[in-house]
Amino acid sequence: MADGRREPRFDSDRGDFDMRVTRDDRSAPASAAEMAARSGTRPSDSPRRQDGRRRSFSGGVVDGTSPGGRPPRRRRRRSFLGRLFYWGFVLAIWGVIGAGGVVAWYASHLPPIQDLAVPQRPPNVQILASDGTPIANRGGMGGAAVSIKDLPPYVPAAFVAIEDRRFYSHWGIDPLGLIRAVTRNLVTGHVEQGGSTLTQQLAKNVFLTQERSLERKVQEAILALWLERKYSKDQILEMYLNRVYFGAGAFGVEAAAQRYFGRPASKLTLAQAAMLAGLVKAPSKLAPNKNLQGAQDRAEVVLGAMADMGVISAGEEKAAIAKPAVASSKVDNFSGNYPADWVTSLLDDYVGPLESDVVVETTINSRLQVTAEQALTQALDKNGGRLNVGQGALVAMEPDGAVRALVGGRSYAASQFNRVISARRQPGSTFKPFVYLAALEAGLTPDTVRDDAPVSLAGWRPEDFSKEYRGPVTLATALALSLNTVAVRLCAELGPKAVVAMAQRLGIASKLDPNPSIALGTSEVTPLELTSAYAVFANGGRTIVPYVVTEVKAVSGKVLYKRSPPPMPQVISDAEVGMMNAMMSQTLTIGTARKAALPGWQAAGKSGTSQNYRDAWFVGFTSRMVTAVWLGNDDGASTRRITGGSLPASIWNSFMVAAHKGLQPQPLPGRPWVPPPPQDVAPVVAAQPQVDGAPDDQPVAMAPAPAGNGEWEPPQGGPNLGDWIKHVLGQ
Repeated sequence: MADGRREPRFDSDRGDFDMRVTRDDRSAPASAAEMAARSGTRPSDSPRRQDGRRRSFSGGVVDGTSPGGRPPRRRRRRSFLGRLFYWGFVLAIWGVIGAGGVVAWYASHLPPIQDLAVPQRPPNVQILASDGTPIANRGGMGGAAVSIKDLPPYVPAAFVAIEDRRFYSHWGIDPLGLIRAVTRNLVTGHVEQGGSTLTQQLAKNVFLTQERSLERKVQEAILALWLERKYSKDQILEMYLNRVYFGAGAFGVEAAAQRYFGRPASKLTLAQAAMLAGLVKAPSKLAPNKNLQGAQDRAEVVLGAMADMGVISAGEEKAAIAKPAVASSKVDNFSGNYPADWVTSLLDDYVGPLESDVVVETTINSRLQVTAEQALTQALDKNGGRLNVGQGALVAMEPDGAVRALVGGRSYAASQFNRVISARRQPGSTFKPFVYLAALEAGLTPDTVRDDAPVSLAGWRPEDFSKEYRGPVTLATALALSLNTVAVRLCAELGPKAVVAMAQRLGIASKLDPNPSIALGTSEVTPLELTSAYAVFANGGRTIVPYVVTEVKAVSGKVLYKRSPPPMPQVISDAEVGMMNAMMSQTLTIGTARKAALPGWQAAGKSGTSQNYRDAWFVGFTSRMVTAVWLGNDDGASTRRITGGSLPASIWNSFMVAAHKGLQPQPLPGRPWVPPPPQDVAPVVAAQPQVDGAPDDQPVAMAPAPAGNGEWEPPQGGPNLGDWIKHVLGQ
């Protein structure tokens, strides 16, 4: 062709025609390996030009110009900063991915968000005295919940200022606050600030444990975000204030205000609010009742933070620092914990399981409660070591059963065991009134004469304290002087079953063994039982049920329980009440408890001492109050010859004088009975040996109960003591 172009010819007439394409017919060059194979060189051996530069297999110069004459592109090398930025960005992306994985992993261990709910705050039981004075709080938090609207504005402001200054601007997590805390801690070399917001602290208190771990911190942050989304700032702050721990078992600002200052949170001063806010950092270390200076120093820091935020003025800051808060000593000395424990144990019977905070009104008189504690503890502090007396209890009630004071032990901090309610001890001669009352009901009178002489029952020979015998004496004299032989003779005449039945009729609920030694108080009872039984003498012969709760209300004001006075059936006659009160009055005038005499008041009672001086009692009453005092040791160790007419009678007198202050004296109830004038009583009493300054009945060793069913009954034919003894001895 004109242009020299050659066209392919296909000679089909030739028999050797082959349409296959050979390697040489291909337009693309062979690979380096193939060319090397043809030439016998290695692929890496590039052909070189005479000038030494290596030539590419396509014909171009490798490190020279391109075949078309253009210089080759040079690869731009990044600077050091560029490479650093690049790899930093890559690492940051992977860090975010890794952090997201960690968050997702720890979040998977939380309940589903749609199932999350703030747990209900454990119900609080606020226990009030009869005059409305707070006695104690019971429940998991130690105090009632309060509304933020009921608090002075500086109370929540103090917590925000010292714990989370950006509380109202962040969304649950405060990165700036965290950076500031980390920086501060690095500068000081120790942990001085925390990066947790108030919301994070609430999340930790409500949902998590106090464990310090990465998992807990991640979960805390997640929960804080959820709280911020679900609740308003004020709601979160209110929940925080009602749940944060302040030490000494106080959770929430109300519990702390009552615990440390003896006042409600709504009445806190600025200095007190600052001190409470400062406690959150280290409640055990900074508790003002243990470290007042440390608490005051921390409060100054809080006040400074409040001034910096502008929530208080410089003048207010200066005034609060000049007059710092102090812990109330009255709170630490108040023993309302014993009656509070008793009240708490009764609530389930009155209102069932609690679902919200309740307020319980009681019969406890706050003034008498303090007086009772002081009378008991001061006497034991002064004389307990010398007399080997480690414990004591006191309970006082009105004749209708309303308990006005209850001290279950020497120190609630040392022992929470309530000896008034739970300790069963031998009452000794304080049990004898039941023997004498049974005798009066059988037809005897205070003038009835029985022989004070040695007596032996199946080898048991009870003796009087003085080991002297007076011969024939009236029942009135025998009870006043606590003559053991006469009480045992009366019990034998009547039968132990009759004595037991009388004690139970008056309110003794503990198991009583009907044997002759019951006359001397060998079966154990509680102080509350014994006091309740003596109340029958003080109220004119009606049985009572002791009570301490009068009303239970929800915090909304709804009444959940209100006491209705039960019937008080007459269990002994007016005449028997008069005779018993007349006889027991002589215990305080000519008998074993002259230390208990109340000037201007007609009072009655009975002292008692158990075997080997293990227990010392005095139970006495007027027409206005019945009080029992017990002293002894929890392990049953003997005291140093302490008797009911000595230290117990003195404690009883100290309390009862204060309890009757300002009251108009009234006589004891019952038909009056006038005893005959004593004849030879005074000289005999004066001759008795003195123990701790006062004569008393002596506990005697008790022989084992006789063989048989253990219940001694008089023979048929009447209560003749001589025949009865012969019957017992088989003569």
